[in-house]
Amino acid sequence: MNRLWVRISLVIVAVALFIGLLPFALRTINPPTRPLPRPDIGEPISAERLEAIQRVSERQVWEAVARTLIVGAVLGVGGGILLSRWLSKPLTELEQGTRAIGEHELGTRIPEKGSSEMRAVASSFNQMAADLEREEALRRNMLADVTHELRHPVHVLQGNLQGVLDGVFPLSLAEIAILSEQAHHLTRLVDDLHELALAEAHELPLNRQLIDLRQVVRDSAETVNPLAVQEGIVLVMQVPDEAVMFSTDMARLRQAVQNLLGNALRHTPTNGTVQLSLRTDGNRPIISVADSGSGIAPKDLPYIFDRFYRSDASRDRGSGSAGLGLAIVKAIVEAHGGTVTVANAASGQGAKFVISLP
Repeated sequence: MNRLWVRISLVIVAVALFIGLLPFALRTINPPTRPLPRPDIGEPISAERLEAIQRVSERQVWEAVARTLIVGAVLGVGGGILLSRWLSKPLTELEQGTRAIGEHELGTRIPEKGSSEMRAVASSFNQMAADLEREEALRRNMLADVTHELRHPVHVLQGNLQGVLDGVFPLSLAEIAILSEQAHHLTRLVDDLHELALAEAHELPLNRQLIDLRQVVRDSAETVNPLAVQEGIVLVMQVPDEAVMFSTDMARLRQAVQNLLGNALRHTPTNGTVQLSLRTDGNRPIISVADSGSGIAPKDLPYIFDRFYRSDASRDRGSGSAGLGLAIVKAIVEAHGGTVTVANAASGQGAKFVISLP
């Protein structure tokens, strides 16, 4: 009963019944005021009398029809105006909402009322507005974070170089190493931002080749294993005995796996464990990275792949992470047509990232 087409159908039926029954109602309420001339009983009806009766009858019928049409027209116009306003009010509110969104008033919401279709449209509009508001907040935060991330190494480079020029710092190998480290950090940040920009524009270049994914997993584990040993963390690798062939850009997929491993090592305590595994689900390759750290707060899970997002806001930016690693993982995996998800371990210890390739 709350569907828009049902409402319109009921309105049409009601209007049709109203128009059809109105003449009978008016005739009942307002009977003819002019009685027809009646001949006496037994008196023959002459042609003149019959013609007079016919003229009076026609006049009364046309007067009744005219009154009916006038009353029906007035009621129809009034009812039509009220009905059209009632039916179009949700659309008017939607139009006002879209105009407000176009003027960057992203906090605008419209009431969800009316038929099922209108409530669905209003709900979709409000969800769109909420997404746009969140994206705008992320964009502003990203600009602030990019500015901060770029400003830090630039200030270090500028300050140290100015110190060397002023003779405050000696031009030693140690000083050159500091400058080189900051330059490398700046270059890596710019490269990461460039990759993310390409990925969001769906222009991330992929040099696909049919390879054995076990090699990607082994290479990634060998790359980060020295860091795991240095931190006192056990890195466990599990791969199947059979080859898992997949058409991929080996360098980029390896970069994604290494980013997950690096993230896991940063959040795993000494004597902890990081597990890297490769398996297949039907014909879908699955790569997972699980750690034995403290896990991820539930409030942080929906945003863990956002650019510059840090679940630990107090962590020093100088730790080497700019908050782009997981965003790059998502960009690379989605460029391959896959998905990446994260969830806390059922035991409450650690988090598990899962890459599912097509």
